[in-house]
Amino acid sequence: MAAAQKSTILYAENDKKILDSQGDLLQKAGHAVTRTIGRAATEQALKQQKFDLLILGHTLTKDDRHHLPYKARKSNEDMTILVLHASGNHHEVDMAMDSREGPEAVLRAVAGLLARPVAAAAGAGR
Repeated sequence: MAAAQKSTILYAENDKKILDSQGDLLQKAGHAVTRTIGRAATEQALKQQKFDLLILGHTLTKDDRHHLPYKARKSNEDMTILVLHASGNHHEVDMAMDSREGPEAVLRAVAGLLARPVAAAAGAGR
């Protein structure tokens, strides 16, 4: 049954405490979450598995939050990308939001982003 299928999320931060806290919330919401610390581990995970969603957390460097979306699109053009604590627009990013909005706002954003590709697949797509 499609409704029971978990979404696969790759969640990257540079701070393990934040990564564990946010990752736990995403798992409690029913998602399969792979957690990585830093750019190198995130790039490695992108090479090893396809994910529905990539979340680049606010403790990653600005440089990482800018360059990792390119790597993600190269590995899987259908992956949705959410960047926390981002300013400006990035053409490879589906949504950017301020992480200070809180964990509930992040969960709402994740739910909305993961629902979007299903609707797009029925139509024209990206």
